[in-house]
Amino acid sequence: MKSKGVYLVGAGPGDAGLLTLRGAELLRLADVVIYDLLVNPALLRLARPDAELISRRKRSELPQEEINALMIEKARQGKTVVRLKGGDPYVFGRGAEEALALASAGIDFEAVPGVSSVVAAPNYAGIPLTHREFCSSFTVFTGHEADEKAALLYSQIAKIPGTKMALMGTEKLDEWTKAIMASGLGPETPAAIIEWGTRGKQKSAAGTLAGLAALAKEKNFSPPALVVLGEVVRLRDKLNWFEKRPLFGKRIVVTRGRSQSLELSQKLAGLGADVLEIPAIKQVQPENRQDIVDAMLALNSYDWLIFTSANGVKAFFDLFFRNFKDLRDLGGAKIAAVGPATAAVLREMHLQVDAMPEDFAANKIAEQISKLGSIENCKICLLRAQDANPDLPQALEEFGAIIDDIAVYKTVAETEDNSGASADFLEHGADWMTFTSGSTVRFMHVRFDLPKLMKQFPAMKIASIGPETSKMIRSLGLSPTIEAKEHTADGLVAELLKN
Repeated sequence: MKSKGVYLVGAGPGDAGLLTLRGAELLRLADVVIYDLLVNPALLRLARPDAELISRRKRSELPQEEINALMIEKARQGKTVVRLKGGDPYVFGRGAEEALALASAGIDFEAVPGVSSVVAAPNYAGIPLTHREFCSSFTVFTGHEADEKAALLYSQIAKIPGTKMALMGTEKLDEWTKAIMASGLGPETPAAIIEWGTRGKQKSAAGTLAGLAALAKEKNFSPPALVVLGEVVRLRDKLNWFEKRPLFGKRIVVTRGRSQSLELSQKLAGLGADVLEIPAIKQVQPENRQDIVDAMLALNSYDWLIFTSANGVKAFFDLFFRNFKDLRDLGGAKIAAVGPATAAVLREMHLQVDAMPEDFAANKIAEQISKLGSIENCKICLLRAQDANPDLPQALEEFGAIIDDIAVYKTVAETEDNSGASADFLEHGADWMTFTSGSTVRFMHVRFDLPKLMKQFPAMKIASIGPETSKMIRSLGLSPTIEAKEHTADGLVAELLKN
């Protein structure tokens, strides 16, 4: 079968927003994505659900030759392969070696540039590489050269004017900074070190060339990190925009399902947080499909359709359009949406929302819907998750309504961990865990034993989106640190900003 080719795509330095449009386009087309340890896992959401994701984290013992062979093998199977590499493929990324292997094998390839940490990390630490009052050039070198090359390299670097940047130089920092000073670069030269540049867990510090190794050791810097040397480092205090964001330095776990986590994750990342996505749940088909069939056939008989979540709306209409071609087949029922996010999805489909209860407690929902007109003897179709809380149908029945409680999806535990986020979480913990539903709490507990986890990381705090979620948290003997006043992603973020 003819190969569709391999694309060597630069994933950028870490901030998912720095991926190029071409890179995003190719990720959406890929049959196979082979990605490196330093690639932001958030980028994987761009891949198709059926794409094969292969992590170098899990295959880190493979030599480069076997990675080359894997790309060639997948391409010869007729698959479109994206080799997702941190930064730019051709800047200290071994991308050229991979491209040469593909060319030798007769595999069509394209190399897609990425934003390099060379320019991005200093930017996010408040350091411009050039400034007309300080310098008009910059030089990039590796601080990890073999010994026989090192002496010549550092003697040359010391003599070049302008900003100097060392990549992969943390492990031999003391060695090469002494060598470069011995070659003539002044010990008082301003210097900065930046770890995990552009990510929410970015760490940076500034000092002098002579004191940099001691500073890095004192503050426990480790790879991936880069070093900047030069007068432009003096601008850092005035230009350090990224580290001044309100949630910078806060590690926040998002437990929402993969398909829903984007909105919350982007809001938190935009405020500077280090977001760790550990989806606790995913949606699958409900067990009893006959109830859905019966409800679909009886749509014209209902007075109200009530949706309790955006997931419920999406699941219902996915099923609806498999059976009907015209939205008018929905019938003349009034529509109620619990929460603004649910209402927003309905409005995107140009459907009028007749009721949107502001309070999400079951008795309040029933009460607010009944205020629009008596629901006694009204036939109501409640479209929501399997095994959902029984309080809402009971509350509606107390007002005399006739309820069909139809499960349009089932929430189950998410167990996949392609990014290694779960292992990272178990090792390092977080500042906050966010929960947006009782099911996220329940399934995170099944996966991690939340009371035990809180004992392991006693400083970790819990953020709840609302009363029902808090109830589930308390059932485990835990207490939410904060509960959103507005039971939405925006409300949750607003409370996090206050704390």
